Amino acid sequence: MQYTHDTMRKTQTRRRFQTKRRVSFPEEPFFSMNLNGKTAVVLGGTTGIGHAISVGLAEAGADVVAASRRPHEVDRTAERIEAEGRRTLRQTADVGNRETLQALADAVLQTFGKVDILVNAAGITKKVPTLDAPEADWNAILDTNLTGTLRGCQVFGRPMLERGYGRIINIASLSSFVGFYQVAAYAASKAAVVSLTKTLAVEWATQGVCVNAIAPGVFRTALNSELLDTTGRGRELLLRTPMQRFGKVEELVGAAVFLASDSAAFVTGEVLTVDGGFLASGVNQ
Repeated sequence: MQYTHDTMRKTQTRRRFQTKRRVSFPEEPFFSMNLNGKTAVVLGGTTGIGHAISVGLAEAGADVVAASRRPHEVDRTAERIEAEGRRTLRQTADVGNRETLQALADAVLQTFGKVDILVNAAGITKKVPTLDAPEADWNAILDTNLTGTLRGCQVFGRPMLERGYGRIINIASLSSFVGFYQVAAYAASKAAVVSLTKTLAVEWATQGVCVNAIAPGVFRTALNSELLDTTGRGRELLLRTPMQRFGKVEELVGAAVFLASDSAAFVTGEVLTVDGGFLASGVNQ
């Protein structure tokens, strides 16, 4: 068979193209969602969403210290973390008390030598008509949800900044973005958590500390199952969720592991919503 000049040129081009397509990649990417060797602290990490994230970070390879006010819940979560073959500490802490947070930070640094990851998951709420809301309740909710998050960021952010590395994940809410009936204090606190997250992200961006938030949708927990299953509020929340189901707390773990990992090295000041489409929803039928 005779080859013309054009035929030979096309054949050579095709061979060069085929050669270029055979690109080899390393088996393990430089940036990974593996948390081996990382140390995480989860405030409010022994129940509900916080517990799920504590266990999930341990499953991803991190040593995890899950703290809250109740010793038996700290022990229960520590046992679950140790079952994953990870190290932990059994120490209580209250986000309303800076001294307990500082004592926890000192203990973690003494034991592990560093804090790579902080999750601020402590939170409270109370449903009450806003006109009648006691100021004491308002102050208590903001002190836990907003000022407690600030305390955590300050106490654990300092050694992160000194070391030049850190991942902070705050827990926001759907009510950071849309109004929820008769939970004004909670909504105000969670909207402010988003603002705090973005502000710290800007302040600490050049110092190796990324600050992000997760906004969970409606997740079933032991505390809200009856409300979700037996009330008009629960039925409305389900109707507003395009997936037509409530979330499982374990479904938040992937978002937390991503934001805690080096795969999120260029992600800061973001709010990752995990809500089954709730905030995207307009008309669902």
